[in-house]
Amino acid sequence: MSTQELKATIKEMVVVGKGILAADESVRTAAKRLASINVESTEETRKRYRNLILTAPGNEKYICGVILFEETLNQKTDSGILFPKHLAEVGIVPGIKVDEGLAEFEGSIEQYTKGLDGLGNRLEKYKKLGCRFAKWRAVYHIAKDTPTSMAIKRNAQDLAKYAKICQEHNVVPIVEPEVLIDGTHSIDTCYKVTEKVLKEVFAALKKENVMINYTILKPSMVISGKEASNRANVDEVAKQTIKVLKATVPSELPSINFLSGGQTPQEATAHLNRMHTLNEKLPWYVSFSYARALQDPALKAWQGKDENIQAAQQAFLKRAKLNSLAAMGKYKADMEEMDLDVVMVR
Repeated sequence: MSTQELKATIKEMVVVGKGILAADESVRTAAKRLASINVESTEETRKRYRNLILTAPGNEKYICGVILFEETLNQKTDSGILFPKHLAEVGIVPGIKVDEGLAEFEGSIEQYTKGLDGLGNRLEKYKKLGCRFAKWRAVYHIAKDTPTSMAIKRNAQDLAKYAKICQEHNVVPIVEPEVLIDGTHSIDTCYKVTEKVLKEVFAALKKENVMINYTILKPSMVISGKEASNRANVDEVAKQTIKVLKATVPSELPSINFLSGGQTPQEATAHLNRMHTLNEKLPWYVSFSYARALQDPALKAWQGKDENIQAAQQAFLKRAKLNSLAAMGKYKADMEEMDLDVVMVR
């Protein structure tokens, strides 16, 4: 283990005004994204879409790291450079999703995450392709009887084992415990579940002797269920999210990079921005690691057509810029209606 290597990666990934792009959709998820614009999902169409996002000119101003899917590691930009190498050349740290998806837990709707077997060997392979950090996602369903204590504990233990293996191979782990937004639950219920989940995760990380100062947390926000009546507003989401983080997350953690988890791009940006305008002293950097909330506008602008590439890249860069501003508490809702060049001037 080389703490110098881990330290160098953290330094490049914790930069004020920058966040992490999640571009690690599985083949199945990528197919859903492409189907939304009536484009067939093939290795070539997925590569074309990744190329559009990853080569958007100037994205390194707002993005410090990109989580890639394994398929993307061996694909090349239109100019013939492997995607991880291209990212490194423009100053963005390449990373990799290493979990192998979800499996049924104890015969219920609950799930655990697969992928610990052979993880060390896979990390060495990914490192040779330029990856310097990894990501592992666990999910928690809020329903009448879930999540159970058993599921919370199992996922925490697996997240901690993954993080320990990563650090042993000089790879920075992103730990992603996602409390799902699906359901009718209130923000208060989400708070209680999130608190239990995060306490268990950090207890497990401590038990595995994971170095918290070389770890990044990718949590969900404390938010009402998508189907809830009287959903909590931006102010309440920001306050409850910061409250639960202060109650559970050690101060030595360098960065918290939220997932968007089913929020609209505008919601995800507004919530992040409000966290920075609460006048709360935050011991960690608080930023974003969005997928859909960064990519959706670009996908809609592209429509699978080469003539739309520039417009799609502009849409992506605008979203990245707005989230960069939000990570500094400088986002304003009226910026949504502005062109990218106007937003950049402000």
